[in-house]
Parts: sequence; C-alpha cells; structure tokens
Amino acid sequence: MEIHLKITGILLICLALIHIFFPKYFKWNKELKSLSLINKQMMTTHTFFIALTIFLMGLFCLTSSNEIINTKLGNTIALGLGVFWVFRLLFQLFIYSPSLWKGKKFETIIHIIFSIFWVYFSYTFLIIFFNK
Repeated sequence: MEIHLKITGILLICLALIHIFFPKYFKWNKELKSLSLINKQMMTTHTFFIALTIFLMGLFCLTSSNEIINTKLGNTIALGLGVFWVFRLLFQLFIYSPSLWKGKKFETIIHIIFSIFWVYFSYTFLIIFFNK
C-alpha cells in the first residue's frame, strides 16, 4: 500500500497545483464581477485553502506513508481522508449537475478522470484503515 500512498501523494500535489490556473480558466475576473467583495474574496480565499490542504495531504502521503500504514494515528487519519474523498466522489456524482459535462467532450473526459481519482483516493485510504 505504500506505493499507492506515494502515487496518491503525487496526484494530490498535482491537483493542488492545478488550482493556480482556476481563476484564468474559469474567467473569474468576468464571472465574479457581479458578486459582492466578501463573496469574491471568499471564493478566492477558499480556493487557496482547498489547494493548500490538498497539497499538504499529498506531502503527508509522500513523506509519512509508512506511518500512515503502520500506526494507530496514521490509520485514524487514513479513515478521515477516506471519508473525505468518498464525500468528494458523492458530490462529483450527485451534486454537480450533469449538464456541466454531458455532451461536452473535454468536460466529460475531466469528469471521468476526476471520478476515477476520487475512487482511487477513497479506496487507498479506506483499505489502509480496514486492513490494520
């Protein structure tokens, strides 16, 4: 499982770094113009902290994979991370509107890729917890 944690760590760090391009890709200068200042700042601030948290999760997986697998604390953290990614998968499948990706080739590919990521992350963390 250690190799899966390392792969997960690399993927999470890449995912965190992708957030750098969100404002430009999603045209936040234009799209967020009509929002109040507090809502604009909450959007950018929360995006930053989500990216930072995902980056730190990735770093944690890369640097502490042995401890995550072989300690009670690591197993408990793995359970928490597994639950986190299960909820992210559920949101991907049931909260985001299919109209955001259905019939759109690029968006459908992204939807499928990230659904696979969420399944892989969920599986990796939960299998560590349940195999203690």
